[in-house]
Amino acid sequence: MLVVRPAGSADFDSLMELAVLSGRGFTSLPEDEPTLRERLALSEASFQAGVAPLEAWYTLMLEDLETGVVDGVAGVKAAVGIKRPFFSFRVVTLAQSSPVLEMRFDHKALVLVNECAGWSEVGSLFLRPEKRKGGAGRLLAQSRYMLIGIEPQRFSEMVLAELRGWFDEYGSCPFWEHAASKFFRLEFDQADLMSASTNGQFILDLAPRHPIYTELLAPAARDVIGKVHRDGEAARAMLEREGFRYQGLVDLFDAGPTVAAPRDDIRTVRDARRLRVKIGEDAFGEEALISTTEVSRFRAVRAAVLIDGEAAILDRATADALGVGEGDSVRVKA
Repeated sequence: MLVVRPAGSADFDSLMELAVLSGRGFTSLPEDEPTLRERLALSEASFQAGVAPLEAWYTLMLEDLETGVVDGVAGVKAAVGIKRPFFSFRVVTLAQSSPVLEMRFDHKALVLVNECAGWSEVGSLFLRPEKRKGGAGRLLAQSRYMLIGIEPQRFSEMVLAELRGWFDEYGSCPFWEHAASKFFRLEFDQADLMSASTNGQFILDLAPRHPIYTELLAPAARDVIGKVHRDGEAARAMLEREGFRYQGLVDLFDAGPTVAAPRDDIRTVRDARRLRVKIGEDAFGEEALISTTEVSRFRAVRAAVLIDGEAAILDRATADALGVGEGDSVRVKA
């Protein structure tokens, strides 16, 4: 059985392995030991309410209980843009006209903005390639919303997700090569690591202050603005099923799109029910998403559950995976 649980310091080797597998452009999983160890420590403190609410960053691990292998990672930030700006490019339309010539033109442009300050963020969703079928990705993705739904007040009224932008078959990022690098004058990997492991001051110092007209960009860069990485299409589809929508914002480095949704309108947050546990070995109900109801003891699984009024009848293996017993509460999303 697969279970999603809080990350801890003992997960460093697994997290580093996933960071290596994630490849270029996965900013939230840098191959940097200090950054990953700090993230694990922050996650432990967040689950135990040991940090200020807006500074919390919850990291979740997908573990195969039979093998003990960690197959994936995901995360939820309580708030972005608080201690450091959260910059994006907004894709805008600038209209220009000449009455004398009786001509009008609409120009697409990229404008540096910091619009999402204080929003919560779901991200860092990554699974081993061999585990991307069979529902593991769905479990890991939805577990983030089950976590949010336990205590919604810990999170913002708006929740965003950044999707990785387009890289070609050679591992190059067209938007970076033809646009963003002109301002930062760094290798992509260096800028990406600095974005994840520093306070982002270099972005504030070097990012363009004036609109960038997309017609002036090379077609290779212009054509990938808002385009999702080939490995991110499934993640985008899952986000859209939950109610997330494109916001007209893209990443500064790879031009990947930002999607967002009101917290209380996210389907899993909205539809999950709180039920009382009954243990029954003959519980042959429909498969559903099930989680605990305490942030500090968070665990989530997909398993069969028989719903009987206000009771959720689970088999013993499912109850053990969740760490719950008879009479405890769980949240269930069919």
